[in-house]
Amino acid sequence: MPALNKRMIERWIRAVAADYGFSVGNLNYIFCSDERELEVNREFLGHDYYTDVITFDYSTASTLNGDIFISLDTVRSNAEQLGIAFLDELHRIIIHGALHLTGQGDKTPETKAQMTEKEERALQLLKTILV
Repeated sequence: MPALNKRMIERWIRAVAADYGFSVGNLNYIFCSDERELEVNREFLGHDYYTDVITFDYSTASTLNGDIFISLDTVRSNAEQLGIAFLDELHRIIIHGALHLTGQGDKTPETKAQMTEKEERALQLLKTILV
């Protein structure tokens, strides 16, 4: 289990959600292994590949609700490949899942670039919350 400041993360996610016109209801972050993430991907999405995050959206019109599965193995390997700290990459993936719940996609080059910009803005906000 990663060492996260739950209060700070909750405050951050609520602030990001508010920027997109949402409140936060019930968000469940499930931290797991690559193998568990692959099982979820196969069983529920019919995808046969590893990924860092899978988001199940149960949101209403104005309230974010969902289950967000995060593979800590993939987050760790991504952080190593990018030459960044594990916790920095984990924060990015945490907010990536929440951004999906606000309706942000990342399937095309254009939407992926938009998602990256929104992640960066959210990560800057996190730095202000940490102060």
